Amino acid sequence: MHPDTRLAALLAAEAKAMALFDAIEAAGLIAPGRSERAVEKEIYALAERSFGVTKHWHKRIVRSGPNTLCTASDNPPVREIAEDDLVFIDLGPVFDEWEADVGRTYALGTAPEKRRLGADLERIFETVKQHFDATPDVTGADLYGYAQRIAEANGWLFGGDIAGHLVGEFPHARIPGDKDLYRISPKNPSRMRDPDELGQEKHWILEIHLVDRDRTYGGFYERLLVPA
Repeated sequence: MHPDTRLAALLAAEAKAMALFDAIEAAGLIAPGRSERAVEKEIYALAERSFGVTKHWHKRIVRSGPNTLCTASDNPPVREIAEDDLVFIDLGPVFDEWEADVGRTYALGTAPEKRRLGADLERIFETVKQHFDATPDVTGADLYGYAQRIAEANGWLFGGDIAGHLVGEFPHARIPGDKDLYRISPKNPSRMRDPDELGQEKHWILEIHLVDRDRTYGGFYERLLVPA
């Protein structure tokens, strides 16, 4: 498949996933007094009913309050969303065999620092993307370190063990090769623009996970890292 065709398919999948977020918001699924598990189940039903999604390449993640400190591999106790919580949602729907991976954070209360963290997520994403665009030889380890430094410069800690990963045709996890080279992490010394083991252009998801310095709350934002 032509590289432009692959990218167009991934962008189309992401656009549908963003529309799913809009539908989640319109349905008022994220609200105080609701359990994270209940929201997850309703997102699954909404995705199938309104978007025809029957496959998700990773578990649907709804995290609130102190659970926002956890990474995707964690399984914290399910909690009820509180009125002043930050809540983040991480979705991995599959559209026509193409994977999307999107994350958003919602500040339900009025606490200034929580709202600042929520606003900083997308801004820091764009700052890290600009560094990627300006650095053709950037490695996964380099970009992870840069994301850490930008988070700290803005008064936060970087909460993720990785800052992103490859995405592609479902299931991208079966692409052969060293899995560390398919993540934006300190364990990846390879150039992000190098082709994958199949000789294809790599397409990356950039993840920004910020937590406060006291490690009491966090937020998460992710989407495709599309070169300028």
